[in-house]
Amino acid sequence: MTPNTFCNSRTRKLVRTKIVGDEDLPRIHEASIDLLENTGIIFEHEKALEIFKKQGAKIQGKTVFIPRAMVEKAMDQTPAVYRHTARNKNQSVTIGDGIAPHPNLGSVFCEDMDKGKRRGLLEDYANFQKLSQASDLVKLTGAIPVAPSDVQPSEQALYMIYETIKHTDKPFIGISTNAKKAEESLAMVEMVFGETYLKDHHCVGVSTTALSPLKFGTHTLESIIAYAQKNQPVYIIPSAMAGVTSPMTLFGSIIQQNTEILAGMTLIQLINPGGPGVYCPASTMADLRTAICVYAPPEQFLINSTCLQMAIDFYKVPTRIMAGMTDSKEVDIQAGYETMQNMLMGLLTGGHMVEQVFGVLDAIMTISYEKFIIDEEMLSRAIRICEGVDTSEGEMSLDVIKETGPGGSYLTHPDTFKRFKNQWLPTVSCWTSYDKWESSGKQSVMERANKKYKQILETRPEMMISKSLDRDLTAFLKKVKGM
Repeated sequence: MTPNTFCNSRTRKLVRTKIVGDEDLPRIHEASIDLLENTGIIFEHEKALEIFKKQGAKIQGKTVFIPRAMVEKAMDQTPAVYRHTARNKNQSVTIGDGIAPHPNLGSVFCEDMDKGKRRGLLEDYANFQKLSQASDLVKLTGAIPVAPSDVQPSEQALYMIYETIKHTDKPFIGISTNAKKAEESLAMVEMVFGETYLKDHHCVGVSTTALSPLKFGTHTLESIIAYAQKNQPVYIIPSAMAGVTSPMTLFGSIIQQNTEILAGMTLIQLINPGGPGVYCPASTMADLRTAICVYAPPEQFLINSTCLQMAIDFYKVPTRIMAGMTDSKEVDIQAGYETMQNMLMGLLTGGHMVEQVFGVLDAIMTISYEKFIIDEEMLSRAIRICEGVDTSEGEMSLDVIKETGPGGSYLTHPDTFKRFKNQWLPTVSCWTSYDKWESSGKQSVMERANKKYKQILETRPEMMISKSLDRDLTAFLKKVKGM
């Protein structure tokens, strides 16, 4: 197979860096096909096994041996781009062309300067949805910026969907859960859009995680099946640790991760041919001194960025990348340089959807209100870098240079007045003189971010849905909870 076998090529406008040579991509693909055909993937779900068996895959126990033709047909069917529809149609976004940041997944704790670190509550979850709605950078909402510890785990998925619907009108992401809660989550989405609307529109995606090495668990598969059957986007995410759940070699981890994603993407297409799937490399290294998962080693993006090349250049499918993690326990200089390293690598190597870019600390265990605001600025810096330089004829400014001449000044030239509003500017960084900063109280970036997030929350509306829809949704929650 050659890369041009796959259809739906796209022209990317952003600057992009490649990690490996184009000649390595077919080698990765062939190695993955070898593993899929001869080693197999465990699928811990009877329905998933039945789907593969019906299409001709060999099954031994719970291990599926997926043939080349099935995999390559599935990747060929996966659309290069799709439209993720929002309740407010002006907020809808195209996935697979450009950058679409969204809230984090998986934090347990939250913190701010006033209350310190604590278990996240449903109020915190709602607050981060409000901050996401107010942000010009956040293109999708929902997900799990922080898990609400004051809600029973069995009910968290539904209450998070409710708070997302209530406080945002952007496209949103649901939560991977068991079959019953996945179906109830989708029913709530249908209450917003209409019972048959999801058949022809992509309104809610879901993140589903492979169990490395080479395995998919029951709840993950129940979410894949439920969302794919409703024609909704499914994100396939291996989260292997090199040296623990994937090979110690970077190339071996790349091949295993690609194999796991192909297996999940194939299942999506067997359920819903032509439906949207997103290739989401999210593996990293383990610190083998302790076997702890770390999220800011340089090798992480050597693994994941190579897989982005596979997705974009070989398979031509949409991607998602974790791009703002840090292992730092507080918002300090380590958090700054690790976050910026990851943001730049994630964007420069082609991530379409980007996550873990708004406030994460401590290997995604904690989300910081202040870092959410700081990360918005850092992400906007990274996006500006990825936009590169406009080299069109009109941008050469030869006429302006000639008019100004040797020894002149551009400060008062009409062209400067025409263009200065396009200059990138910070949102919380201080660019004033030392004297002005000192006379203004010597505020730190954390203090400015603390003030800003509070101002945003103070100005958000109580809810962004009608009272009748809110009544219907809360009545549904009570009904399924048995109240």
